[in-house]
Amino acid sequence: MIHFFYLACLLTFTDSVFSKRFGAPIKTNDRPIIGVLAQDVFNATPQRNAYIAASYVKFLESAGARVIPVMINRTEDEYKRLFNSINGVLIPGGGASLQSSGYSKTATIFYRLALEANSKGDYFPVWGTCLGFEMLTLLTSGESLLSQTNTRGVALPLNFTDDVRDGRLFREFPEELLKSLATERLTVNSHKWSITTESFNKSEKLKSFYRVLSTNSDGQNEFVSTMEAYDFPIYATQWHPEKNAFEWRRRYIPHSGRAIETGFYTAHFFISEARKSLHSFPSVTEERKALIYNYKPEYTATLNAFEQLYYFD
Repeated sequence: MIHFFYLACLLTFTDSVFSKRFGAPIKTNDRPIIGVLAQDVFNATPQRNAYIAASYVKFLESAGARVIPVMINRTEDEYKRLFNSINGVLIPGGGASLQSSGYSKTATIFYRLALEANSKGDYFPVWGTCLGFEMLTLLTSGESLLSQTNTRGVALPLNFTDDVRDGRLFREFPEELLKSLATERLTVNSHKWSITTESFNKSEKLKSFYRVLSTNSDGQNEFVSTMEAYDFPIYATQWHPEKNAFEWRRRYIPHSGRAIETGFYTAHFFISEARKSLHSFPSVTEERKALIYNYKPEYTATLNAFEQLYYFD
């Protein structure tokens, strides 16, 4: 653990490998577009084979990005064209299979494309939330290392690690917000699977790829709750930064001023990363056709845990 009075001063970007690979960006993109991965609907019906929770869209838009849905079950060529048109991808939370779903297959393709692009100096950030966090641990390690935890509906403070001082994600968070994150229940956990710190530390692939920024505990098991790749712009939270401002169905979701700030600064960081990507659509017509503005969210709070969902065929 670290002393949070000094945290804001210690959060400096000192990863020399990361800096050497990308350097200071010469140009920035002030019109970033993020792809949000759709996922399979249980008991799908016509026109409702996949969905995206609207809170992820609002989360990204609140920091100055536009959004396109990344549909499942498309060809790899379609995904490659889309990858070269967008500036980042968000792998959201949900309940899809990490092994056999359209969600997992699509996430696998985008993860590989991101590694290939970033290795060549083509900046492309990836974000994983909850199930997306778990998906990234599987993709990086090549095996399922998850354990069940009692974390299906609880807000928790973050237990920052000493490595957070060398990290990027929390670097521009205000000092007072960092203190609140360490002492107040500001991060929403809505998952039954986690990667324990013990399992993480036993995996050489995970340890060498990711820097652990925070952990949490369900009272029995300590698990990794925030991580970022050392050498790639890949970030993941087991907690849900999008829920604080945009989901109201569950009483355990915090809506305090600090809770809303947490979501905003998290979104702001990821979109700041996306601004370093210079990918673009071949034409304005294609860009407009792909945007999520072409779809209408449905009010679903009486049916499930989300206020609104986008459904797709």
